[in-house]
Amino acid sequence: MSPMMRRRIGRPSLIGAAATTAVVVGTAGAVKGKQQQKAAQQQAAAQQQAAEKQQMAELQASQEALAEQQAKQSQAPIQAAPAISMDEKIAQLEKLAKLKDAGILSEEEFAAQKAKILAG
Repeated sequence: MSPMMRRRIGRPSLIGAAATTAVVVGTAGAVKGKQQQKAAQQQAAAQQQAAEKQQMAELQASQEALAEQQAKQSQAPIQAAPAISMDEKIAQLEKLAKLKDAGILSEEEFAAQKAKILAG
């Protein structure tokens, strides 16, 4: 056998060892990159879920506050306009009559105002 054709038996050559090391390092780097990418995606998804949860809580709180405000308004007694005494009604009608006599109010306007005063 010639010296060129002779192979070492048992240990790989220096180039073979370097190539094996390069493959192992490259594979480890690729796996690490994928793991980091997956972790970043999971973290982004968790942050988005937290933000959505916060928005839902704020929306629910504002809806509850609005419902509470509406309930308070519906429970509040409705205050009617204070009743006008008969003397006040008569005084208002006299003023209207003077305005109608002066020509400031027409007959229709006088009748409409008179109906409002008497209804109140």
